[in-house]
Amino acid sequence: MTTPGAPSSETLLMSSLLDRVQSELNAARKAQDKPLLLLLGTILSDIKNREIELKRAVTDDDALEVVRRGIKRRRESIEMYTTGARLDLAEKESAEVAMLERYLPPQVDPEEIRAAVRAAMAGGAANVGAIMGKVMPAFKGRAEGGQISAIAREELAVRG
Repeated sequence: MTTPGAPSSETLLMSSLLDRVQSELNAARKAQDKPLLLLLGTILSDIKNREIELKRAVTDDDALEVVRRGIKRRRESIEMYTTGARLDLAEKESAEVAMLERYLPPQVDPEEIRAAVRAAMAGGAANVGAIMGKVMPAFKGRAEGGQISAIAREELAVRG
């Protein structure tokens, strides 16, 4: 039984991460923290655009995916700025990555990934693609693909 005016189950599914970004955006506005305000405004806009793409309210997973894409974009920019000798811009992007990483769930211990990779190899996976196919679903959102791939390559090299 629902109470009139109480949030529906669909509303409760709405992203608490989205609420967190919104409240921190308001705090940054009050503190007049321009860099954080710009960053959070951009991320909030990206989340709203994702909501329009999906044609439904975003979940925490959807919002996390947007944050991850933002981090990935900024890391690519850092590489380009570094090779272009624009260290000032690379530092700015690094600071933004650090700010965005606060929204990610805690990362998985590399030894836990290594154990899963070894289990996948014991299960018959003989190349990086097969290992990634078995291991990635277990760590979706908690570990980066690049990290898993690097561990898989290390284990394959040791094995063989």
